[in-house]
Formats: sequence, C-alpha cells, structure tokens
Amino acid sequence: MKIGLIGYGKMGKAIERIALERGHSIVYKIDSKTTIDQVDLNLADVAIEFTQPGLVIKHIETCLEQRVPLVVGTTGWQDQLAYVATLTTEKVGSLLHASNFSVGVNILFNINEKLAALMFPHPEYKAQIEEIHHIQKLDAPSGTAVSLAQGIIQNNKNYHSWKAETGSWPEVNSDELPIQALREPDVPGTHTISYISKIDTLTLSHEAHSRDGFALGSVIAAEFLFGKKGVYTMRDVLAF
Repeated sequence: MKIGLIGYGKMGKAIERIALERGHSIVYKIDSKTTIDQVDLNLADVAIEFTQPGLVIKHIETCLEQRVPLVVGTTGWQDQLAYVATLTTEKVGSLLHASNFSVGVNILFNINEKLAALMFPHPEYKAQIEEIHHIQKLDAPSGTAVSLAQGIIQNNKNYHSWKAETGSWPEVNSDELPIQALREPDVPGTHTISYISKIDTLTLSHEAHSRDGFALGSVIAAEFLFGKKGVYTMRDVLAF
C-alpha cells in the first residue's frame, strides 16, 4: 500500500520503518512544520495519524472530506466520537481508531473485561488502575487507561465511573474507579490493573518495551482498513 503519515515524531518514524519492512511505501510525511492542507492526501491509499488531541479532529474532517481512509492513533478526543462516527457515515468514509494499537494491549482489554465480570461478586476486592508513560505524553490518564476503566465499569457494577488520582490512593470505599497517571522519562507505556483486598492482591499488567508494538499494530490496522467503509476499532482487526 501507499501510506501517508500525519505526524512524524517518534511514533511516525517507527511506523515508517515497520511499514517499509512490510513492503509498503510512504508517500508523504506531515510534521510540525507542515499543515495537512499543504499535502495531496489522495496520494495515499491509507493515512495514519499520530499527532495531538487539539489537531486530530481537523485531520479527521479533512481526510473524510477527501475520502482518504484514516487510522487514528491520537488519544484524548474520544468525547467527540459520536460526531466523528456520524461524519464518517455522511461522507461514506473509512476510519479506524483505537486508544492503543498494541496487539498485547488489545488482548489485555479482552482479559480485563472478563476479569471484571469475575470480580463483580467479590466487592471486598477494590480495583485500581495505574499507568506510566514518558513525560512527553500530553493526555492523562492515557486513553488506554480510560479504555481499561470503561471495560471494568461495563462488566463490574460495583463501579459507576472513574476518577483521576494525583496523590495517594484513596482509602475510602467508593463506586469511583481510581486511575493514577505517572509521567517518567523514557517509558513507552505500562498499565496495571489491581484488585486489592485485606487478604491478597490480584494484578493484571502490560509493559511495552518500545514503540514498535504500537507502530506494528497501526500498520496492521491500515492493512485491515484498506478497501473498507465505515468506523472500526482494533476489536474488528483482531476479531475479538
């Protein structure tokens, strides 16, 4: 395929390397010095977008307007997902979004939901989520942590919402699921779900060793999206 990169930071460079390894070509790279309006987006069969939350909606709108299939890896915009889904339908477009493109993380999502359902009859276990990322990551909690929280809330009725915690973990009983977001140098991404009781602790965790897992997943997503119409996620790609 011919792939366009919207965003050419560390993730964009990792995607470029893996796309070339898989036999694809890169036909344009939009970086911080280039706007999306300066590029002929239709040179690409599929575009992959990893930029910033404040830019992503414009990028989605422009790609849908020009009928360019788009894989979106930026997080922090999902409160506008209903609008984006409607626009994709109106424009007969193609869009695939995910809070995380790592195959391992998407397996974690699946296990997390099953575990949440198993833990529902055991309210003595209090759930919490911790995520650690590099200091350049703008959104906190991460989109992955929010997706994990939503998976727990949907499958464990002991929790009705999530809450970002910036200090120590809360000690009071609550139906709010706490998420703690930490930022440290050179951490690609670590997510840990814990169920803690007075007797023991059950932990489910994923630690990324590099950005390659995210980059590979986004290229696999682009391969899946090519030739399709509609809105998709990594659940569709991995057939969960």
